[in-house]
Amino acid sequence: MSLFNLVTATKSQLMAPGAPFEITNKQINGQSYQVYCNAPLNLAQVINDARRTDEQSFLVYQGEHCSYKQFFQHVDNVASYLQKHGIKQGDRVAIAMRNRPEWVIAFCAIALIGAVPAPLNSFGMQQELITALNGITPKLLICDGPRWQRISQSNEWLTDTLVLNDTALDLSQSAAAIDFTEALNYSAHSIEPPTITATDAALVLFTSGATSVAKAVESSHIAVCQALYNIDFIGAISAMTSPKALALIMEKGLVPTILTAVPLFHVSGLHAQLLSALRGGRRLVFTHKWDPLEAIELIKKEQVTQFNGAPSMVMQLLREPSFHSAEVMASFSGLGFGGAGLPASLIDKTLSSLPEQMIGIGFGMTETNGVGAAASGDLFRHAPKSSGLISPIMEVRICAADGQSLPSNSVGEVCMRGITLMDQYVGDLTATQDAIRSGWLHTGDLGYIDDAGFLFIVDRIKDVINRAGENIPAAEVESCLLEHPAVAEVAVFGIPDEETGEAVIAVVCPLEGEFIEEQQLLAHVAQRLAKYKVPQKIHLMEDKLPRNPAGKILRNKLKTKLYQ
Repeated sequence: MSLFNLVTATKSQLMAPGAPFEITNKQINGQSYQVYCNAPLNLAQVINDARRTDEQSFLVYQGEHCSYKQFFQHVDNVASYLQKHGIKQGDRVAIAMRNRPEWVIAFCAIALIGAVPAPLNSFGMQQELITALNGITPKLLICDGPRWQRISQSNEWLTDTLVLNDTALDLSQSAAAIDFTEALNYSAHSIEPPTITATDAALVLFTSGATSVAKAVESSHIAVCQALYNIDFIGAISAMTSPKALALIMEKGLVPTILTAVPLFHVSGLHAQLLSALRGGRRLVFTHKWDPLEAIELIKKEQVTQFNGAPSMVMQLLREPSFHSAEVMASFSGLGFGGAGLPASLIDKTLSSLPEQMIGIGFGMTETNGVGAAASGDLFRHAPKSSGLISPIMEVRICAADGQSLPSNSVGEVCMRGITLMDQYVGDLTATQDAIRSGWLHTGDLGYIDDAGFLFIVDRIKDVINRAGENIPAAEVESCLLEHPAVAEVAVFGIPDEETGEAVIAVVCPLEGEFIEEQQLLAHVAQRLAKYKVPQKIHLMEDKLPRNPAGKILRNKLKTKLYQ
């Protein structure tokens, strides 16, 4: 049987009436959507269904293990504390901390009582964090020491904050700061279960769009839970169509263990790793910061079976001889890509280096809760340059500039419609209406669908640089550079980069009579924006930057002049 016929037969088997992934139509706000019948109904159910009282390790961070029993004890303590201190169903609670067990505990405790977790981009500097907080107006913030140091220096944030005091701060200096340890050790009382409907708000995640300010994407419980169940579907169809890779995994007989290096505040970290691991009884190993050699040591020590990361991370791993050692390969069974597109050299290196492992890729957005297309195992090896097959609960069409649908193999804008689409950009009705038109999300990505149903992403419409999976609006970096007193004009754009997908490049024209060096400008940006937004290179030009008759800077002309 051909792979295509095997996929068709497998999907029919998995989605048939009475099967685990049975599909039905559901009416939501007058619209009909395809949904999985057996998906969980809300995030509180997701957490309660995952409850365990055994000592198996769930979270590993800097050598310390947190068992499922310990984890749920802490979740219940914090949930009880939050309810006791006035957090109610529907209240937004922000989280700002690096990947660590306390992040997970906070998230699950918030969701357990029907409140709305709102993880912030923890890479953000002071003003970025304050802007995000002001945009969503949370009832409470839970953060770690480094984030609190940034936020507390601003007079704009006066709301109560639970601080994980991991840097020995004197919290008595702020009336708003409360030690998070109080919540972790709070004696859990009976938790009042929330009454949640499918369309209630479940989650707020931030994503950088085409503007200079990250948008807050709010999604419903049914959207998030259908997205989580879709990950199960991807796993099932990949396993059933990849018998050799599945046999390798089964033969090793190890506890499924994921090395998590991508941020939990992204869909790729939250949905595809944390919540999927929780639901499946898997183990998560957090890196303190990304370092390929440290990652390899963690793979060996913790017998990691799966790693999902940005292409740049995968490339760095593959370049290390120790990654290919027998000790690593004794446990390593799966690899997943997220973020930037895959360079051809990386595809070739991955396929040749990991001939037996389950390799996968997918296409999704924060606005779709990560749902779009995916391929893993033999499906990935069949079409490694694609983003995979379209999800059964997502409609995808390719549109011309006039909005008309295009036939197979024609390039146009990728538009999506489905149950997992966001409800809104918080506080930005105009942006919401611009993104979702007549029920269809306009992604700003150019792509095509081939005759076999594989989705290919070929370019982006939006003026956003994708560096190692992080979206960077050029306008945000330009605005930052223009704050420097010696700068007259700025243009920022991305160029292809084998390591990170794209590199951030800036061209600066100083004010007449001013002298400035590249290192001064790089330091200026580094003090104001997250590290990944700092340009790789800043070109200084004496001549005025080229503009069109409308006065807009011609970035492509600059890019061609400097790099072609």
